[in-house]
Amino acid sequence: MNPRITFAVTGRVLAQLRRDHRTVAMLLFVPCLLLTLLWWIFDGNDLVFNRFGPPMLAMFPFIVMFLVTSVTTLRERSSGTLERLLAMPMGKGDLLVGYALAFGLVALLQAGIAVGLTVGLLGLEVEGSLWILTLVAVLDAVLGTALGLFVSAFASTEFQAVQFMPAIVLPQVLLCGLFVARSAMPGVLEAISDVLPLSYAVDAMREVQVRTDVTGDLVVDLLVVLAFGVGALALGAVTLRRRTA
Repeated sequence: MNPRITFAVTGRVLAQLRRDHRTVAMLLFVPCLLLTLLWWIFDGNDLVFNRFGPPMLAMFPFIVMFLVTSVTTLRERSSGTLERLLAMPMGKGDLLVGYALAFGLVALLQAGIAVGLTVGLLGLEVEGSLWILTLVAVLDAVLGTALGLFVSAFASTEFQAVQFMPAIVLPQVLLCGLFVARSAMPGVLEAISDVLPLSYAVDAMREVQVRTDVTGDLVVDLLVVLAFGVGALALGAVTLRRRTA
């Protein structure tokens, strides 16, 4: 990998996003809209919102970044842009890391807005530091970005990229402990949830919510989420094809 090339890719993606106002609006404001809708559904019930708010703060950025990244990367490949880029002195790692850095910067802004909304306006109670809460939200969004980059290598159309959501995202939503505590699930489902990254993202959010200090469990959760993100990028670099079918 060449840092100069990687940062050039990052700059190109950010410039492209700046011209795509609808995508920027979706990335920055859809998680906030969904969190507000969740708060409204519970009619401002702080007790219920404090239970479901942290998992959703992990989940919504993850889902939105997964969808946008997978479709955007597939569009680049189907239009021939990816082929032209890879024909230059650029490695697949440069391309994917450049994309990840660009969407990571967007994720930082996205997380800041979402955390400010949920804690400041919607009244989510958090015992831990807000910067740690923001860090967890950013890692969750970057995880969604990395998985989106990875699955885009296996799709030939944008519709196929979207089809990966029920297979990749929804099982994690069901098994992350949102509806039933993971320890209360049947043994097989608990074992599956233990190897899904969103489970650790949700655990990290809840840990920040109830603990004022940085615990060992929180560090482990963050490292697992980060490891999954790096692993997805590495697999994406291996599986990325130069030509579409």
